[in-house]
Amino acid sequence: MQIAKDSVVEFHYTLTEAGTQIESSADSDPLAYIHGNDSMLPGLEAAMEGKAAGDKFAVTLEPKDAYGERQENFVQRIPLKHLQGAKVWKPGMTAIVETNQGRHQVQIVKVGHFNADCDLNHPLAGKTLTFDVEIVAVRAATAEELAHGHVHAAGGCGHNH
Repeated sequence: MQIAKDSVVEFHYTLTEAGTQIESSADSDPLAYIHGNDSMLPGLEAAMEGKAAGDKFAVTLEPKDAYGERQENFVQRIPLKHLQGAKVWKPGMTAIVETNQGRHQVQIVKVGHFNADCDLNHPLAGKTLTFDVEIVAVRAATAEELAHGHVHAAGGCGHNH
């Protein structure tokens, strides 16, 4: 089966920038997503179109097709109680912030007693990224997965609706 809109795609990837590995799924479960539902980087999704299980390929994405260009002075003061991921914060650390638009990674620039100044750029913004991809499985999404907008693991998605 070839990857097309509403396919569930499971894949492994290794992400590099200028030859340096940033992250890889090789030691964990493959990533899974529903193709054509804006849940994947557009440039990566375009490269997946038409591929099938067992296919291996590499795709290099310019910042505009990945996490965008860095925005200078894109800093916001955020109360420490809203930062997730550590007990003690230091400049350079990455935190998770829950917003109305979902979860975002921010980088700590400066820490005060009650607030931290955070760079809101994605850590990979402004970078040209290469994804080495191996397609593990392709199947049609179920009606329930399409309704919920994400892939369900065996036994459902664990949410109470």
